[in-house]
Amino acid sequence: MAYYEGTLGGQHARKTILEKHMEIGIKVAPHHVEWKSLLAVGELADQADIFTQFWNFDHFYPIKGDTNGPCLEAWVTLTGIAQATKRIRVGCMVNGVHYRHPAVLANMASALDIVSDGRFELGLGAGWNELESGAYGIELGSLKERFDRFDEALIVITSLLAEETTSFSGKYYALDDARNEPKGPQQPLPICIGGTGEKRTLRSVAHHASHWNLPMFEDQLFKQKLDVLKAHCETAGTNIEDIKVSTHVFIEEGTTAASVISEILHQNRLGIDQSILYFQPPIHLKQVEQLTDALMNEFH
Repeated sequence: MAYYEGTLGGQHARKTILEKHMEIGIKVAPHHVEWKSLLAVGELADQADIFTQFWNFDHFYPIKGDTNGPCLEAWVTLTGIAQATKRIRVGCMVNGVHYRHPAVLANMASALDIVSDGRFELGLGAGWNELESGAYGIELGSLKERFDRFDEALIVITSLLAEETTSFSGKYYALDDARNEPKGPQQPLPICIGGTGEKRTLRSVAHHASHWNLPMFEDQLFKQKLDVLKAHCETAGTNIEDIKVSTHVFIEEGTTAASVISEILHQNRLGIDQSILYFQPPIHLKQVEQLTDALMNEFH
């Protein structure tokens, strides 16, 4: 690990230089949080150039704590963050494709890419939450059905994002000369797929994504899944080097800056491209500010 000796704010500082280019993202799930707090974190992240991306998640019920508690809708809040910021990229990690028809989702993605001035990344997943899906009467299906649907949705979405018209006939979706105009400024639009399933998820990453998110980081797990992804890339004829790899660093109340910095450096050494600081509720803006200051002092 290399270091830089210099001054910062009039004080002597020792800055860590990462072994490879690495991004640091920030994620706040819109459950058990007020909009003003969510917005404040987004604005802070935009002002602190240590962060490259702001993420939320796509659920209608909280997935931690009291499931009867508040949960703000992902796309509305993400659009609000995009409008309130100028620099930071925005995305939802990840959208369950069964919640919205993929043609509608592609249209929403293009619109948000335009609204954000080319700062949007589309996160996609097969879906898993039985509680909210059942409560809302949205069919989730068996594990096989979810991934069969996901495969079709990826074909529909990627085509609508790139082609003038899309016709498709599958088990779950049918489109007839469907259009999606106007398209966003990013061509192609970056797509992130999250998950660890070796047969279906990682195959989808190899065929359709420019970004893979490993939800939970563990050394051996990461190495195992990365090897599987490399094999899928070889079969698909895609280059693993063109796929960004991210994972989370979970931030709880009492999590120290030293432990966060240590984990970022560890992930960096093993080959992670983006460490995402995932703040767990309740959100304390003071904690976010203090951790941001520590990261700014530590890294270039």
